[in-house]
Amino acid sequence: MVYIYIYREKCINTQNKANQSEPHRGGKNLLHFCSACLSAAFVSLASMAFVGAVKLFLSFALWLYTLSSPSQGKLNFSEFRYPFIKKASSFPSSSSFSASGSAGNGYDYIVVGGGTAGCPLAATLSQNFSVLLLERGGVPFANANVSFLKNFHITLADTSSTSASQYFISTDGVLNARARVLGGGTCINAGFYTRASPRFIKKVGWDAKLVNASYPWVEDQIVHPPKIAPWQVALRDGLLGLGVSPFNGFTYDHIYGTKFGGTIFDRFGRRHTAAELLATANPDKLTVLVHARVQKVLFDSSGKQPRAVGVIFKDENDNEHQAFLSNNRRSEIILSCGAIGSPQMLLLSGVGPKADLEKMNISVVHDNRFVGKGMADNPMNAIFVPSKRPVVQSLIQTVGITKMGVYIEASSGFGQSKDSIHCHHGIVSAEIGQLSTIPPKQRTPEAIQAFINRKKDLPQEAFNGGFILEKLAKPISTGQLTLINTNADDNPSVTFNYFKHPHDLRSCVNGIRMATKIVQSGPFTNVTQCDRQTTEKILNVSVSANVNLIPKHINDTKSVEQFCKDTVITIWHYHGGCHVGKVVNPNYQVLGVRRLRIVDGSVFDESPGTNPQATVMMMGRYMGLKILRDRLGKAAGF
Repeated sequence: MVYIYIYREKCINTQNKANQSEPHRGGKNLLHFCSACLSAAFVSLASMAFVGAVKLFLSFALWLYTLSSPSQGKLNFSEFRYPFIKKASSFPSSSSFSASGSAGNGYDYIVVGGGTAGCPLAATLSQNFSVLLLERGGVPFANANVSFLKNFHITLADTSSTSASQYFISTDGVLNARARVLGGGTCINAGFYTRASPRFIKKVGWDAKLVNASYPWVEDQIVHPPKIAPWQVALRDGLLGLGVSPFNGFTYDHIYGTKFGGTIFDRFGRRHTAAELLATANPDKLTVLVHARVQKVLFDSSGKQPRAVGVIFKDENDNEHQAFLSNNRRSEIILSCGAIGSPQMLLLSGVGPKADLEKMNISVVHDNRFVGKGMADNPMNAIFVPSKRPVVQSLIQTVGITKMGVYIEASSGFGQSKDSIHCHHGIVSAEIGQLSTIPPKQRTPEAIQAFINRKKDLPQEAFNGGFILEKLAKPISTGQLTLINTNADDNPSVTFNYFKHPHDLRSCVNGIRMATKIVQSGPFTNVTQCDRQTTEKILNVSVSANVNLIPKHINDTKSVEQFCKDTVITIWHYHGGCHVGKVVNPNYQVLGVRRLRIVDGSVFDESPGTNPQATVMMMGRYMGLKILRDRLGKAAGF
């Protein structure tokens, strides 16, 4: 019986490892599997000698660990549960492009971009049709910086060519990141999950019944209730004290007042991404290629209207491949590359402003002056709040949905990892905070590196505390996206024109004033054990702590308007560039060409809800179901 107990403990330990490393929530399945094995082991051990029992135990434990260990490599591990995920180099060489537009039978759908929308879209379409999903990044499952909440900021710190986040700076001078990994933005974001408002659903013309069936499909698989941190409770109480009421408790719904939302981090701090939604796919009809960097969409222009027929992509070895659609007129290429990637892909493929394309020597497939226009980002400003007592790490869990056009959120304890203090922390970073003292356009990579080099001298105590975050709900200011070159791997030039419209600046001022009052409130002074300070001191204490996101000049701290301009950062909620009625029709099919559609946030003229990931994942599921229903009718079965 002693051996049975040891055997059981090993299985449970292995199950705990699986909870941290498996791509799907397979820890539960593994525990069921271990339970079955325990019964068999009891019989075996009862009839075996001690040595034989130990050998059996060690052999089985080693085999079981092999299945669950992240050390087996990204693809080997993912293949255990996702046999359809393969390296791009495994794709067979195809024949050259021809007017027939296909090689072999081709695919019913080619989805470009395995991100927040692309994964649920591909999984849904695969229930009835053959789907090729092309993702330029790798898999997230064995990447500890992606998988664990405590490493959230380290993911953003990795600026290597293989990083899950691709670093870029907008022409406004704001540091940013776009996802480069299967699962997209759900792999590098702060994890907050909340639905869009009914107003937004009605505005974009979605079927409310289908929307209400699509959200739970996502939530049942990867969304969790948060383990509320003290910092988040203080924010709740501070918001309610300022009249941001009622308190709506824990809910996914977008409701005025204060609430707790969902999260894609489980209670162990492990992230669950859109990549896990692929577990619902039909493995016989879905092929997912990672490290497949799509170069452009191929068109057949021999008819009255250009027709998308395939794509060119490069694999991890930089070898070029072509993949084609079937000849069925209902087959489509669907771009789900995100608000940065989809307009960029259209331009690289010859769909966009004729003059701009000709400057880049890109053959014009369709002249559309609106591609890349109307780019927007929800500007965010943060106030650092020091604490005299250690704080528990938390990302966004509480949100105040105000009636003045701003959202109030918070994060705390971002320096939890022992290596974290010496890393670049993305939007809540010492080097970026110090760079707020100079105009945005002077925040160069060289300047950033200089501050990073000085960061090692900062005391650990400087990283106590957290942030109050204020962001605009619906910015009016917009910009544009243009190509810098024709290399699909490079970032395009992006301008957001933060606070160009005076209404946006007024909204920011209102939000910052509310945020400072929250810092001054009793709930926060109780948590931080810091005395109540004036607004100016609150801003200046952030400067003296050296981890702030506010300017150091005293004149800046006296002008809230200047504070908004100088400390603007992003929260990755950019959208636009492929607007409905200008680039796509209401079904998101690209105007002027056939068999090409876009399903991602680039079609939005506002970011849905307080945080868009819930709605973008739902959108992937929704559009997959809608496409199936439009194509199959009653045979779709829903």
